[in-house]
Amino acid sequence: MTAPALAVRHLTKSFDRPVIQGLDLTIQAGEFYALLGPNGAGKTTILRMVAGLLQPDSGDIAVFGIDARRDPVAAKRLVAWVSDEPMVYDRLTPMEYLEFVAGLWQVEPRKAQLKAEELLGWLGLTPHANQLCGGFSKGMLQKVALAGALVHDPRLIILDEPLTGLDAGSARLVKDVLLQKVRQGVTVIMTTHILDVAERMAERIGVIAGGRLVAEGTLAELRANLGQESTLEDIFLELVAQDGEAA
Repeated sequence: MTAPALAVRHLTKSFDRPVIQGLDLTIQAGEFYALLGPNGAGKTTILRMVAGLLQPDSGDIAVFGIDARRDPVAAKRLVAWVSDEPMVYDRLTPMEYLEFVAGLWQVEPRKAQLKAEELLGWLGLTPHANQLCGGFSKGMLQKVALAGALVHDPRLIILDEPLTGLDAGSARLVKDVLLQKVRQGVTVIMTTHILDVAERMAERIGVIAGGRLVAEGTLAELRANLGQESTLEDIFLELVAQDGEAA
């Protein structure tokens, strides 16, 4: 049986208070999964733990069957992380940045160059390939960051609010690239506050509230569980309200 892209079991994390409380989550290979929740629900904390940027207090994380706590380097090789604030060096050009990132992943130089050229073309950055990133808009920086995340051909792409601050054209381009990656068998996990994007793009949706997964399924399954024909926004607000009443 093929291992899921991500299997999280009994995950916990606290800072000054419990943030993630016994989370179980399974996402299959080739799936586009949207993780939704109000501010402070723990979405970014979950993604940072899966990406290996933050250590959980307890619990297990497996990426394509690899125990991410026992063999973090092997797990990270399969994962790309894209935050809502693009982390790109101002004094590098997009081409230099991609060559730098590819070198960190030990991608063979000729292969890295060809991959960089492909990604820059795919994201509409070829005309800017040799310009310093320091003068770029946030939308352009976000596309450079996405290209950097994809240069080592990850099997699992994790994105935290990737469309925040993007103009319509840049947002459409990023969405098209992500959907193309899913068609190629790559798994995408994305948080977003833009609920209609999740409604249109995600195959399955998980709703986080209070550090717990309070609902999960396709949009049709979430509607059926609430017994009403609703938009994702209606469903989301109802689930969050129910969780608040239960607390």
